Amino acid sequence: MTDHVNDQLQPMPEDWQRALAVVAHPDDLEYGCAAAVAGWTDAGREVGYVLATRGEAGIDGIDPATCGPLREREQRASAAVVGVSSVDFLDHRDGVIEYGLGLRRDIAAAIRRHRPELVITLNHRDTWGGVAWNTPDHVAVGRATLDAAGDAGNRWIFPELTEQGLEPWNGVRWVAVAGSSSPTHAVDATPGMERAVQSLLEHRAYIEGLTDEEPERYCRSFLTATAQAAAARFGGRPAVTFELFSR
Repeated sequence: MTDHVNDQLQPMPEDWQRALAVVAHPDDLEYGCAAAVAGWTDAGREVGYVLATRGEAGIDGIDPATCGPLREREQRASAAVVGVSSVDFLDHRDGVIEYGLGLRRDIAAAIRRHRPELVITLNHRDTWGGVAWNTPDHVAVGRATLDAAGDAGNRWIFPELTEQGLEPWNGVRWVAVAGSSSPTHAVDATPGMERAVQSLLEHRAYIEGLTDEEPERYCRSFLTATAQAAAARFGGRPAVTFELFSR
C-alpha cells in the first residue's frame, strides 16, 4: 500500500471562475486558506464568503451582543484584504450550530445564489489530524456544506427555495476541504502570503483575546509554519492544502 503521507500534492484545478467558501466563524478562512484566495482573486476569479455565525461567542471578555457586530466588521475587513467583497452571514448561533435540514437548506440556498463551480469549507472530521478535538461548529458546517453541494442541484430537495426564486444549481464541480489531515491538492502560498498575514491580522480583537503574543508575529509565524509544513509534498513550495472531492 502506498504511504499517503509521501504522496505528492496535486495542483488545484484552475478551470473555474466562481468559488464560494462556507465556514462556521469569522477567522476560519484566514487561519487556513486566505493565501490561496488572494491568488485566485488576483487571477480574476470571483470568491464569495458565507459564515454560518457572526462569531459572537468567540471572545471570553466580550459579551455576545457586542462581540457579534465587532467580529462581523473584522471579517469584512479581512475579506477585503484578499479581494473578497461578498460576505454573507447565516445567523446560526455561535457554538451551538446543529447539523440538520435547516443548516443544509441555508447553505444550499447560498450555493444557489452564488452559483459556484468550486465550494470551499473547513475540516468536517472529529479531530485535527487525530491530535486535537475539532469543534462541533466546524464539524456541522463542513458536513452540511458537503451535503448541500448536492442539495443545491436537486429541485425536489428544499422545493421552497425554487418557490423563492432560487433555481437549482448543479454546477458545483468540486468541494475543497481546508485544514484536512488527508490533503490531496494544494495552491502555492507564496504570492498571497503577505496578504494572508494581513487578512488574519484584521481579526485583532479575536487574536488579542486568544494570545499574549504580539499579533503580527503570531499571525506570520502561524501561517508561514503551516504553509511550510506542506512544502515537501508540493515541490518544495509553501502551500495551502485541500482535500478535494469531485462531484
